[in-house]
Amino acid sequence: MNINEALKNAVNELKNNKISEPILKARMLLAFLLDVKKEYLVIHSEDELKEAIVKQYNEKIKELTLNKPIQYIINQQEFMKLKFYVDENVLIPRQDTEILVYEVINYCKKCMNQKFRILDLCTGSGAIGISLAKYIKNSYVVCSDFSKKALEVARINAEFNKITNIEFIYSNLFDNITGKFDIIVSNPPYIKRGEIVHLDKEVQNEPHMALDGGIDGLDFYRKIIQNVNNVLEDKGAIFLEIGYDQNKDVTDLLKENVKIYNVETLKDLAGNDRVIKAFCKTL
Repeated sequence: MNINEALKNAVNELKNNKISEPILKARMLLAFLLDVKKEYLVIHSEDELKEAIVKQYNEKIKELTLNKPIQYIINQQEFMKLKFYVDENVLIPRQDTEILVYEVINYCKKCMNQKFRILDLCTGSGAIGISLAKYIKNSYVVCSDFSKKALEVARINAEFNKITNIEFIYSNLFDNITGKFDIIVSNPPYIKRGEIVHLDKEVQNEPHMALDGGIDGLDFYRKIIQNVNNVLEDKGAIFLEIGYDQNKDVTDLLKENVKIYNVETLKDLAGNDRVIKAFCKTL
């Protein structure tokens, strides 16, 4: 079987099982197994594949038909132009979250001579904290998570990306965190518990503890914001990713617990509210 035939069979199999983006996923998977770029598949479409590769490819395509995210199959995802290892223990980093990271970077650029202590809560794969440590040279980033397996993934990613100005702490939010920080950043679980079953099937195969924000989706925002006074430096800043309908609720929580002298909401590429950034003076 040649490359073109293998791809056609895979695409048909994915289409028959109503898997989204079948052509893209079929190409990504075969390119990964062959350790080549996707363009190679076009140029070498008539090349014969080894039987072992065909068998492995078909097995992985079967996993895709069961709604397993391709990122878990190839164990990688690109984020902020960096490569991250991902598996079933962590949420897959998404492009929309890059908005959060860029905003923190831009904020720090305005204070070029300042050194920043940054706390990344619910770090998961470490994508946010590692990206900040990479692109903000005068920073020290502390990443925390309640999942030990997620922290193992985050450490792998820090080592792979050669990040040293970073620390990982096993903690239920602030429980094991000491000292104060100039910036708190978080993409916490924020999906309403009852809505998880209505998410895309592939998303439902991501760890529920990284999705479940409680009955109203606000559990983690409450815990973070209500305790922020103990860890945020005076006139520090908070950057939070939010759900499309959570702007008012999270803003109200901030106003109730910290003295805000500036708060902004940023939208994602789809025009939905995505990030709240608040510059604060703790009460």
